[in-house]
Amino acid sequence: MPRSRTSSRASADAPAATERVRREWLRRVEAEYRSAALTQHLGLWLIQIAAPPELIADAARIVSDEMVHAEASHAVYLAAGGTGAPLLARENLELARSREVLERDVLRAAVEVFCLGETIAVRLFRRLRAECTVPVARGTLDRVLKDEVRHRDFGWTLLEWLLATPRGPELRALATAELPAMLARIRHGYDATVRAAEDAPVLTAVADVSRDERAWGLMALADYAAAVNETFLRDYVPRFSAQDIRTPRLDARASTG
Repeated sequence: MPRSRTSSRASADAPAATERVRREWLRRVEAEYRSAALTQHLGLWLIQIAAPPELIADAARIVSDEMVHAEASHAVYLAAGGTGAPLLARENLELARSREVLERDVLRAAVEVFCLGETIAVRLFRRLRAECTVPVARGTLDRVLKDEVRHRDFGWTLLEWLLATPRGPELRALATAELPAMLARIRHGYDATVRAAEDAPVLTAVADVSRDERAWGLMALADYAAAVNETFLRDYVPRFSAQDIRTPRLDARASTG
């Protein structure tokens, strides 16, 4: 369990935290650990394929960032009255290795974890931060959002480098072939969140969020949907097109706001 160096007490005028606030911030601690583990794994792969030293250094810095995010998120959880520890699914803390050449697995990780995952994270955290006023939560979201922009850019830089290597044509074809399934997984994750909100709103950070919960850094389902659709239409399409990677016709299910 992370040990926060920051105060674990909310300000006296902070609104009372709900169980949903505590559950969401603990979930974020778990997500940051997972991001750190996956990036550490990717960094090893970058060493093994002799990637540029600056990309390897960037991966190491991201691992450090994610652990700072985990510690800060845990401080918010404690300030909200939490007393538990994160539960990590260890089987999800490593990247899958195929029997293909390693560069193909690096490409998959770069696209799905960073080009897709970190790009959508920027828009999500920007919305989470917009109405967050509890100082310990706002400070954490400020730091996370600043870092997520750099993490997103790392993914697109890594993709660009991969496509410029001798295996570039092969990797571009791989990205084009597998991108539809990756995008579907992003959309499926959003749909799963919607179903969870409908089935168990007490423990879900996106259903019927109150003003006080927004102050603690949560957001409503409509905002989540808008962030997802903005990313699909305003980020994924132009960014992949710039790399000459075709994107499937994207299904925007809500207003992009």
